[in-house]
Amino acid sequence: MENARGQTRLLQLKPMFARRTGWNQRENAYAAALRTARQNGVKLLDLTVSNPTECGFEFDSAAIASALAHSESLHYEPHPSGLLQARKSVAGYYNSRPMAASERVISPEQILLTTSTSEAYSFLFRLLCDPGDNVLVPLPSYPLFEFLADIQDVQLQPYPLFYDHGWHIDLGRLRERIGSTTRAILVVNPNNPTGSFVHGAELDALVQICSDRDIALIADEVFLDYQIEAPAEASAAFCCGCLSFALSGLSKISCLPQMKLAWLVVNGPAALRQAALSRLEIIADTYLSVSGPIQHGVLELLDQRRTIQPQLLSRIRTNLGKLDDELKGAPSIQRLRVEGGWYAVLRVPAVQTDEGLCIELMNRGVVVHPGHFYDFSTEGHLVLSLIAPSDVFQDGIKTVFEVLSSPSHR
Repeated sequence: MENARGQTRLLQLKPMFARRTGWNQRENAYAAALRTARQNGVKLLDLTVSNPTECGFEFDSAAIASALAHSESLHYEPHPSGLLQARKSVAGYYNSRPMAASERVISPEQILLTTSTSEAYSFLFRLLCDPGDNVLVPLPSYPLFEFLADIQDVQLQPYPLFYDHGWHIDLGRLRERIGSTTRAILVVNPNNPTGSFVHGAELDALVQICSDRDIALIADEVFLDYQIEAPAEASAAFCCGCLSFALSGLSKISCLPQMKLAWLVVNGPAALRQAALSRLEIIADTYLSVSGPIQHGVLELLDQRRTIQPQLLSRIRTNLGKLDDELKGAPSIQRLRVEGGWYAVLRVPAVQTDEGLCIELMNRGVVVHPGHFYDFSTEGHLVLSLIAPSDVFQDGIKTVFEVLSSPSHR
């Protein structure tokens, strides 16, 4: 507001808001450039797209609509863990996986439904952590974890992944990061954006570490069905050696993020597992957030993966092939291995910051993500979505390689 001299002064607001929401909301240079380009109507080739409903795939709209038309949805049947029939459908999905074993069958009683994996994280952080406790998270990885932890007053303690003919968990550094307030180790299987699976030996080591230290294992497995250059070797859903939680949902399995259904699979020693489920049930009962129509339709919605996943896998492999064709003429650029998931990482000459390079590419009409969005430890990384329409992807990467092949980038 202005004073008598026409000078502007700031209102002094009382501290009404919680410190946990005091995030830095200033726009960075990348976001500002992208906003300006879109406001000015610049035609952009978006190689960051992650929404499968906007990528030209063919969905069985009649089957999806039918799944939401069950007459049982007219009756309200609140259950904290989710309707039994819905949980049976999710259990069936796990028990049909190649890595399932007859002695490790997932039961509906081990499953708790949530509206999203973000809500599932919220439940787990509330279950496991008091304010100030910490959870170990991988770097590089998806940046959402920081906000989810802040909201729950949980600290994040990073542990590194390293690249050596593929990505690996640095188990030695991970062990060093475990402290007296550590309550869980979080893995992303396969990782976003590195595309690296948690290998069987790594998962065995993590289970042993968690068991020895009396901490939990949390595994985000939303991309587990998308196996590209390596098979998925293991799922935490079947881990019995420590208290473990596997997260997934319809968003990636059936490419239906708008349907808002995810879940937790709880496993581990029987006494710990039951105690966790009992507490989670109370947490879930305070919200009862999962939609009835979605629960009644989950079997049909899960079945949509049989229609949509082959399309995505074909698109990913096609785009990966186009990327590799371009790489043949660019020896200074390396495409890192993509074991699974929807993304590719390029290692490029670090002659400028990743953000600066991405803004330069944006000025040429192509949108890619800088590596620092995912906390890569060094400059020289770009992240591309492999589910972009193939014509968009091909035109986009041609521009990317034109820029990277210019004298200023060698």
